[in-house]
Amino acid sequence: MFSLILKLCLALFISRLSAHEAVSAQLVGSRSILMENIKNNGDRDYVVELNATNFDDVFRRPPASYAVVEFFAHWCPACMNYKPQYEKVARLFNGADAIHPGIVLMTRVDCANKINDNLCDRFSIEHFPTLFWGPSAKFVSSSWKQKQENSDIHPIDDWRPADILLNWINKQLGSSYGLDDVKYEDEHVQMNTTDLGQIERAVHDVEEATATAFDIILEHKMIKSETRASLINFLQILVAHHPSRRCRKGSAEMLLNFDILIPSKEWSTGKLQLVGGKKISLSDYQICGKEIPRGYWMYCGGSNNDTRGFSCGLWVLLHSLSVRIDDGESQNTFTATCHFIHDFFICEECRQHFFGMCSSVLKPFVRAPDFVLWLWEAHNKVNERLMKEEASSGTGDPKFPKVIWPPKQLCPSCYSSQTKKGNSNISWDLDEVHRFLTNYYGEQLVSQYKDKDLLSKSETAKVVEDLAASPHAVVVPVGAALGIAAASCAFGALAWLWRSQQKNQKYKHQLLKLI
Repeated sequence: MFSLILKLCLALFISRLSAHEAVSAQLVGSRSILMENIKNNGDRDYVVELNATNFDDVFRRPPASYAVVEFFAHWCPACMNYKPQYEKVARLFNGADAIHPGIVLMTRVDCANKINDNLCDRFSIEHFPTLFWGPSAKFVSSSWKQKQENSDIHPIDDWRPADILLNWINKQLGSSYGLDDVKYEDEHVQMNTTDLGQIERAVHDVEEATATAFDIILEHKMIKSETRASLINFLQILVAHHPSRRCRKGSAEMLLNFDILIPSKEWSTGKLQLVGGKKISLSDYQICGKEIPRGYWMYCGGSNNDTRGFSCGLWVLLHSLSVRIDDGESQNTFTATCHFIHDFFICEECRQHFFGMCSSVLKPFVRAPDFVLWLWEAHNKVNERLMKEEASSGTGDPKFPKVIWPPKQLCPSCYSSQTKKGNSNISWDLDEVHRFLTNYYGEQLVSQYKDKDLLSKSETAKVVEDLAASPHAVVVPVGAALGIAAASCAFGALAWLWRSQQKNQKYKHQLLKLI
């Protein structure tokens, strides 16, 4: 009974985490689209490969108005020969640096994979390759029969070679796209810095960075008695302010079950624990959910596997958290961020550099903008160091060189004619910089506003007091819990649920012994 009540309460808590759930869900639900599969040789597959498990989900929230679906078999010689032609068209529409994004989603389905048997049957596939065209949303739960009329989905007859397929698409759209089309870019500026809309693609990367960080923590067994508090404090920040609802939910669930998943004494990532009536191992836990395949980057994708990726995604995550906090949370968020990087970031030189900048802060942060600007300045100091190292070693990404952020092309008003404190002897207008960062990593990243109060201030104070007083709760600094709860009543609800669960641990442990 308690487990059922807890699930219902958690569901209610999660359902009210975002006042704009529809907008957030639309963005994060499309995380598998516009995927770039980076091969070992550095070449790119621009076509999004779908299967029966994600086909409908991708088209339910597509990033493009129309779609082309190629049904093929990986053993088919004709399909192998056609693939480079199909990729030529796909590079125009798919990928983080697509030339014409948001218009056509180019996909493929491997009918030689048994998991796709029913999906290929739905479209009456009799030969390979077979291509279909239609509005993206029309592919959801759809089917097609031979000689079918009055359908929004049409087979493509003229698809070989690439220019023939593109001409066919142009006729449907009334467009004049060409295979040689290029996107205008300043060669001295990062490819994704001159387009403000590019940051919207980073929602996927923020999820990816969060999941990757926790994978690293578990893989290297970094949760110890001296690092537990750091992880708990950072989880609290994620629950209240992570831009992805999926990750807020996963962080809340991990925090609620922290003592079960990660006992204070001996624990193992592979050991089964009873959570919500199910036995799970910590190694199987996915903090941002497991609905969508991971392993690629959109906004943070580099020219090859060795550049950008996780480090870029982690920076975007930290900036997105910084612009969402209130004044009362600034110092706690600063402390939680510094300790999280110090305890769980495994690049030793980077870890020491970042924590050195943390240690140089002599006064506590009182205003949220001060922390936003400190993190921005710290990021630019890191970029300055890496710019010199990459120049001498030749290890930088030629398409994405390190730059002082933001570049003038993206925020001209950030550059002031008057001398102010800043990086690299640049005169910054700090008010404009803060305004830019708040918009870029806040509303521009994903339209996300603060949740409506779940509890009154008096009720929030009470649950935090109860949480701190509970003898069964995970030890958390009272100031940290109070700082988060005072600024986010959602965390107050979480604290109440957490305390209730912790007080009932003895019954769960007894149940575990009986199973």
